[in-house]
Amino acid sequence: MTAFFPRLLLCCALLAGVGTLASEARQQAETIKISRFSGKPLPRFESLRYSAVHGRQGPNLDYPIMWRYEREGLPMLIVRETHGWRRVRDPDGDEVWMQARMLSATRTVLVVRDVELKRRPSGDAASKARVKQGVIAELGDCEGDWCEIEIDRQSGWVAKSELWGTELATGKL
Repeated sequence: MTAFFPRLLLCCALLAGVGTLASEARQQAETIKISRFSGKPLPRFESLRYSAVHGRQGPNLDYPIMWRYEREGLPMLIVRETHGWRRVRDPDGDEVWMQARMLSATRTVLVVRDVELKRRPSGDAASKARVKQGVIAELGDCEGDWCEIEIDRQSGWVAKSELWGTELATGKL
């Protein structure tokens, strides 16, 4: 009988541990959503495929056009999906629906203020060029607080905080 209570306590502890693991797995699954329409994670960044793309009020051609985007390569944050349509957030924070075929998986970033393009991922690294606010660049690898970008076949490093299109800052989706 004396061995019964330690075993009971051990069983309770194990069950509590399993419950904690299940809770952690649930929380992780909630932060990383996989779309049942595309099979890709949500949220994620893609870019505009064309130089003229309409953003609509809803996921259908019957909905009115809210915005006309005229910047091929502009990064957009995909926050929701339906069959053939994507709810996107633009760099200004506006959200509209776009046809999925208007977006490209090519990762780009928008430079949010004038910056120096660095030779290495460091604030004290030598500068290669000056990049103006509003420039769209292809996104390479990111290391810590720095990302490698390419503009007109010239690549270099820029602080992540100077770019829109790297962080999945979504608020509460």
